[in-house]
Amino acid sequence: MGSVSVRQVLVVLGLLAVLLTGCERVTPSGGDHPRAVQPVWRPLTLPVPPGAPGRPLLRDAAACAGRWYVVGGVADPAGATRPAVWSSVDGAIWSVSRLVPSTFYGRQHLLYAAACRDGRLAALGTASGGVHGNPRIGSWVEGADGVVREVAAPFERFGGPRAVSAARLVAGPSGWLIVGSRVDGAAVWASTDGREFTLRAGLPELAGDGRGRTAAYDGLATGSGWLVVGAVLPAGGTGLAPLAWTSRDGLGWRRAELPTASGRGQAQRVVSVGGAVVAVGPAGDRFAAWRGVVDPVADGAATRWREAGGFPAAGPGVATVSGLVAVGSGLLAVARAGAGQVLWYSDDLGGSWRSVRMPVVVADTGETAVAVAAQGERLLLIADDGRGPRVWWTPVSGFAADEGDKSLPSTWN
Repeated sequence: MGSVSVRQVLVVLGLLAVLLTGCERVTPSGGDHPRAVQPVWRPLTLPVPPGAPGRPLLRDAAACAGRWYVVGGVADPAGATRPAVWSSVDGAIWSVSRLVPSTFYGRQHLLYAAACRDGRLAALGTASGGVHGNPRIGSWVEGADGVVREVAAPFERFGGPRAVSAARLVAGPSGWLIVGSRVDGAAVWASTDGREFTLRAGLPELAGDGRGRTAAYDGLATGSGWLVVGAVLPAGGTGLAPLAWTSRDGLGWRRAELPTASGRGQAQRVVSVGGAVVAVGPAGDRFAAWRGVVDPVADGAATRWREAGGFPAAGPGVATVSGLVAVGSGLLAVARAGAGQVLWYSDDLGGSWRSVRMPVVVADTGETAVAVAAQGERLLLIADDGRGPRVWWTPVSGFAADEGDKSLPSTWN
């Protein structure tokens, strides 16, 4: 069997396991539910990118060192896309960043993942291409002049017959890390400057082995290196089980299993808050939150995990967590399920959760997106409901005070 066929079989197995998990989901009924958090959502206006007319697409947001970023693209009436980045120094007044693509597919990229470090952005973009329409993924980085440039890279770095996904981009004191998967399981791409990334695939403990096929979904920088979360499809199994990995240098990895009552689940997003790390993802018929404590050891950072709490998954379909951010001393998760894309808030490191009223209803389809970013006293919310993008901000203190909802419709100029 050729390598492309192997990849296709593995991807199908992974999707089958996720779908089986989704088919078992039921909506909880009865019982008391905590009152929803109702922030004061205040609309923001993003400028229209230059160039041919089209519909702006928003996909991710990031904030660091006093700067804010929103990434995505613009789709013309025929569906063709081009990349776009918006930036702000205060989170209130925004400008369109200048982009310089360097490849044929880069000019068509939709930027879908963003991270920043020391006030400088890096992003991942994708476009369909080639005979089979496979994703053509590339990276972008902001220079000292504020221009965001595509970084030309060999096709095999992110693509090729062994490619599966490049899911998330994270930044830390030691550099940048892309988290994703190859045919042989979970993989990472490491960089010290956000420009040149080195693929690290097939690594012991991180990649799949006789125990099963692994996949990585998200990560973060720790005081002693990197932490990555994901899942494993056990050999001969039909349900994914959540995993976490830690490493000092991105080369040697230690694996930890995350406990679940059903033995099934995926750790899809992770964040550091209050001296702990919290991962969130679907587990059986609900979403689970796992709390970890990072302990320095001789050859890496081993993490002890326990299930802290969770929140319900409303409606049928495949449930996913597409965002997780620290909001002051609390957590805000973006969850996708049959009922649409929703927000959940925890003020006790994932132990208990309250739903958060959004200023707009966003269905869960391939054409929609919700993302959040937080910094200081400000939380940024972007929502693309498939008809048009909208952006809001709210004070972080509003989550603790739980002010009444005074949201207003946003406009796009």
